[in-house]
Amino acid sequence: MIQTRQLSKRYGSLVAVDAIDFAAGPGEVLGFLGPNGAGKSTTMRMLAGFIAPSGGSASVCGHDVVDAPLAARRSIGYLPEGAPSYGEMRVHAFLMFIADAHGLDGATRSRRFDEVVGRLSLQSVLHQRIDTLSKGFRRRVALAAAILHDPPVLLLDEPTDGLDPNQKHDVRRLIREMARERTIVISTHILEEVQALCTRAIVIARGRLRADATPAELERRSRYHGAVSLQVGDSVAARAALEGMQGVKAVEAQETGERLVVIGAAGDDAGSRPGQALLAAVDERLRSRGVAYADAQLERGRLEDVFRALTLDEARP
Repeated sequence: MIQTRQLSKRYGSLVAVDAIDFAAGPGEVLGFLGPNGAGKSTTMRMLAGFIAPSGGSASVCGHDVVDAPLAARRSIGYLPEGAPSYGEMRVHAFLMFIADAHGLDGATRSRRFDEVVGRLSLQSVLHQRIDTLSKGFRRRVALAAAILHDPPVLLLDEPTDGLDPNQKHDVRRLIREMARERTIVISTHILEEVQALCTRAIVIARGRLRADATPAELERRSRYHGAVSLQVGDSVAARAALEGMQGVKAVEAQETGERLVVIGAAGDDAGSRPGQALLAAVDERLRSRGVAYADAQLERGRLEDVFRALTLDEARP
């Protein structure tokens, strides 16, 4: 559905996107994850045909975005960052204008309009001017415009940025529903978004691709993967018992210091569930030293930890 090969964008001496290769297939929700200025939005704009690549190529549904731009754009629904629209227009008129732009008419136009308005719960604001709407409703209107022509590919740039928790929940639910029928690419710097929505995540920094994996695979790269988190009453006694213990790499205090995270040495737990041997060893040590603890848990790993390692290490190839 989407394929890039050495896709690049330069502005003079500035390399905004540096030879990125990736592909996305039907039913995938691909997260574009990176810090501000990483090249996420620039890549989305090249896929959407808003700006031309400086090098490499990109295709959508088999159509090259440079050689066959109209065919590629017909396959795309694009929600740009900030959800721009025509503020002086009323919602109904704006969506009818979008339908006309896509050549929808007759029964198809009416059916798609009713489906999209119902799906995004826009009935109550159809006759309001867009510039009088809340941020959440403006984003919903822009999303309605992006999916009105029923495209097989959706490009969503920061789709929940600035929304309140209830609005984020509604938009994420809609994205999950639409993903059953489409390929969706989401550009975000919000780690929570990747865990909540994405089947795969691409991490980019300074225009370069640093990782391409599932969220679970990225979590397994974290030094906290398989670590033991536990609540202790006496953190001083607990740290004294655990630090320097065989198989323990580090002991870190969390929050108020009453919760500790015990990080195991790499390679320990081979052939077993990561952390199980460490959990048993921690339990035995604390019991033998008479140190009380509760709520011991194995950590899956932390995306934030991996994100920082990938995006702050400029020397990483």
